[in-house]
Amino acid sequence: MTAEFLWQLPTSGDGRYGDSKKQRRGERGSSRHPYSEGVTDPRGLNFNYFDYLHQVARAAELAGFEGIRIPEDINGDEPWIVAGYVARGSRHLKLLTEFDVSRGSSVYAAKNTVSYQRFTDGRFAWQISAGGGEQHRHSLGDFVADDEIIPRIEEFITVARGVLTQSPYSFKGKYFEVLNGGFQGALANHKVPPVYLSGNSQEALALSAKTADVHIFDAASVDDIRRQANDLSLLAKQYGRQLNLGLGLRIDIVARETEQEAIFDARRFWEQSLKKNDNHEPVVNNQLWSGLSTDLTGANATLVGSYEQVTEALVDYAAAGITSFLLSSVPHFEEAYRLGEYVLPAVRAQIGHDQRRAA
Repeated sequence: MTAEFLWQLPTSGDGRYGDSKKQRRGERGSSRHPYSEGVTDPRGLNFNYFDYLHQVARAAELAGFEGIRIPEDINGDEPWIVAGYVARGSRHLKLLTEFDVSRGSSVYAAKNTVSYQRFTDGRFAWQISAGGGEQHRHSLGDFVADDEIIPRIEEFITVARGVLTQSPYSFKGKYFEVLNGGFQGALANHKVPPVYLSGNSQEALALSAKTADVHIFDAASVDDIRRQANDLSLLAKQYGRQLNLGLGLRIDIVARETEQEAIFDARRFWEQSLKKNDNHEPVVNNQLWSGLSTDLTGANATLVGSYEQVTEALVDYAAAGITSFLLSSVPHFEEAYRLGEYVLPAVRAQIGHDQRRAA
């Protein structure tokens, strides 16, 4: 299976070199100037954060990423709206859009998806999340019990795929019900969005084994990922679908010309984000730094090293079974170009070489 590389859009804010604290880059509010005193911006109020997200998406495409991940954040812009905004500015990017099923009807979500597939030529994809912890879900008006989250996601996917591929389609479950549904005419026979799922519980893994196109693992060591990948592959085999379940990895990257430079920039980021005030050093396991940029990007850990070291590590993850790399780095605009120039070509070349040798 060919590896894909997706770059994350920072929907709720991004940092800068020299200032890692989250901010809506380039957006001038009524009470805050985005630049230092004495520096003027000729764009005035004509440039906002959506324009910046558009720039990040264009950078990802020009850097050679196959797609972008548009995360859901309670303090960020709505991912489906962002996907529609940036889609027209790209020709090839997959639009992996995160949401949770509390957004409403699976049939309505499927209909929206048809429109996205029509105007993007089938580039829309779903990352369906559990919606966070109980307190977070309650703040969004979602009061489904914890033990009902996974069954609700499964019904959501079942119904959405049903109305996208069958007409008439009927279904009666605990959370969703459809009678003689399905799309016809111009809305019929469009690509079903690939479904990306995540989670470490046995229930979440079983759901992915049954229904996901890609299961996303949190950043961990190569050995841990290999073990998790083997366990999930065995579970998927029980459902007769081992070969068509992709495995993803959500990880951040700090890659520089030398290891020393990468460590310096990672430590500078640590200090700028005020984590040094926690009175402990960053947790480092070889090149993997835990919690470095989690507050900004959501990734559990960051891969820190030279271009060659990062390339080698990503190739090792691919050998462990990873087929989808969901990457990010602060700042997202500048770092997309860096990885596109110095890392992605080398990773793809080595993966291709290893696959040819294996064949």
